Amino acid sequence: MDRRSFIKSAGAISIAAATGSLWPFSNAFADETAVPKKGGHLVVGVDNASSTDRLDPAFWFETYMYFVGSQIFNSLVEIDEKAELAPSLAESWSSSDNSKTWVLKIRQGVQFHDGRTLGAKDVVYSLNHHRGEKSTSPVKGYLEPVESITASGDHEVTLKLNSPDVEFVWLLSAVHFVITAENESFDKGIGTGAFILEKFQPGVSTLTKRNPNHWNSARGHVDSVETLAMNDSTARVAALVSGSAQLINRVNPRIVGRIQHMPNIQLVRAKDSAIYTFPGLSNLAPFNNVDGRLALKYAIDRKQIIDTVLGGFASVANDNPFFPSNRYFAADIPQRPYDPDQARFHWKKSGFSGPLTLSVADAGFPGSVDAAQLYQQSAAKAGIDIKVDHVPDDAFWNDTWQKKVFVSSNWASRPTADAMLSLVFTSQSSWNESAWHVPAFDAMVKAARGEANEAKRKQIYHDIQVMLVDQGSEVIPLYADALDGCSSKIKGFTSIPGMPLSGNRAAEKVWIES
Repeated sequence: MDRRSFIKSAGAISIAAATGSLWPFSNAFADETAVPKKGGHLVVGVDNASSTDRLDPAFWFETYMYFVGSQIFNSLVEIDEKAELAPSLAESWSSSDNSKTWVLKIRQGVQFHDGRTLGAKDVVYSLNHHRGEKSTSPVKGYLEPVESITASGDHEVTLKLNSPDVEFVWLLSAVHFVITAENESFDKGIGTGAFILEKFQPGVSTLTKRNPNHWNSARGHVDSVETLAMNDSTARVAALVSGSAQLINRVNPRIVGRIQHMPNIQLVRAKDSAIYTFPGLSNLAPFNNVDGRLALKYAIDRKQIIDTVLGGFASVANDNPFFPSNRYFAADIPQRPYDPDQARFHWKKSGFSGPLTLSVADAGFPGSVDAAQLYQQSAAKAGIDIKVDHVPDDAFWNDTWQKKVFVSSNWASRPTADAMLSLVFTSQSSWNESAWHVPAFDAMVKAARGEANEAKRKQIYHDIQVMLVDQGSEVIPLYADALDGCSSKIKGFTSIPGMPLSGNRAAEKVWIES
């Protein structure tokens, strides 16, 4: 969902070509020859903030905390502008034992905000934070194959897996895998990031100041960053237009025509950056049988939603969470059309008479309410009665998602195919939003993860996609483009394929020209 966020890379990933920034947008405002200007106060408006937000990454659910947390903390590795894996707190990594043992070399000379020096034990502690028996961290599933994490030197960490994973380090680019000091509470906000926490008001705002001792001289140019909770898309754009915010995320595509020619605004478009979904709990009717799921997949007019709700800034998806830019994407699976007759056939066969309540909020994905109403209309032509329940944005992820039978949701692209599957679809995932518990599916995901033969691996991922398209309990109508906006005075803004706000690190990359 955007409760999450990463990408893919050239060669060993899924998003190598997803950066297409086309009219009327630019994909980067960074001039490699330009010298960043120091100073100034940056104000950013970001959505999906909640009064229940915490600085602990095990509880980060959406864009607001991703963006705030990335100012304060660093991860071991990052995804860069070329969709490649880049070092951060880990300078290098290597594997042995058929990709079951991974060794990370930790950067030396890095200080935490309180003056402590980064070492291997801090990394071990921070990663283990997500592994506890009672942990509900969204990335706990990523570490399920890990048997041990040890400090094999003052600045060396060794991870031993119970099964091969040829792309394991890519998972560590997940925004949740940030590092704090050993035995420290993440909620204190003590990191190694480009900015130091000054004030945190969950659901309201966050204030940070530039870290004068930051290890990366190429990051952290402004003196301070104020991140405002702006869940309303109209309010965010109004703030950008008025100048009260210099950077915002999720520009509503339907208003692009009104602001695209304003000289004081720049827009950034990253194509096919997220899947917008309607997950249904597979353990409850009508999703507890394949016919109920198929009926709802045939009953949605995908193209109508794209044209009407997203102004064309999206492409049709086929209930498949793999992105078209993913090298394992199965392009040969026939696109499921809008077909009221097929929907009516499967609905009757499912034995469920309805009505079915679809609980939505724009927190689920921008335009969820309008999309749900169009879905309601297209389904009605198949005799399927959908009741749209517009629930509050605040606490949507806590009170509605994974609790109501049918909801809206969204997911940004992930660093590997396995990262998306392990996060959202395998039985052990805490973010398994459709309660999809299929042992055969879990076995295929595990097999693909450790398969070194590329042809065999591709076939396994093909079979996985066929299963999700034909049997999965998520209606995935489209791949949405990411649209960010910023003041024309903002420089250094770069586009990360498939990720908003420059991989959630725009605050530390940009500077302000007077």
